[in-house]
Amino acid sequence: MVVRRVVPNIRSGALPESREFYGLLGFEEAMDLGWIMTLAAPSSPTAQVSFITEDRTAPVVPDMSVEVDDVDAVYAAVRESGAEIVHPLQDEEWGVRRFFVRDPNGRVVNVLGHR
Repeated sequence: MVVRRVVPNIRSGALPESREFYGLLGFEEAMDLGWIMTLAAPSSPTAQVSFITEDRTAPVVPDMSVEVDDVDAVYAAVRESGAEIVHPLQDEEWGVRRFFVRDPNGRVVNVLGHR
């Protein structure tokens, strides 16, 4: 398995203000779906932070996202380990296949792959 990027997710009701503030640190908008906005560093596009008002299809806002090259293989390994699946593996309309799992610290991790 290859990890492509790791993105902290911040629950926020202040997306425009966050865009402005993190812009001061050099981040630029990479994606805005209305309920999630991702900012990236232009010089290092995988250096990202996301701000989420609520998750469109899942019951919780994840604490972080981990993009992998084979989400199905990771899902199988995580299920076999007995870890708690918070949101089942599914294809999303915005072009990702993902699931949520709870880590040993109680944090929810969004594991995804782009289709």
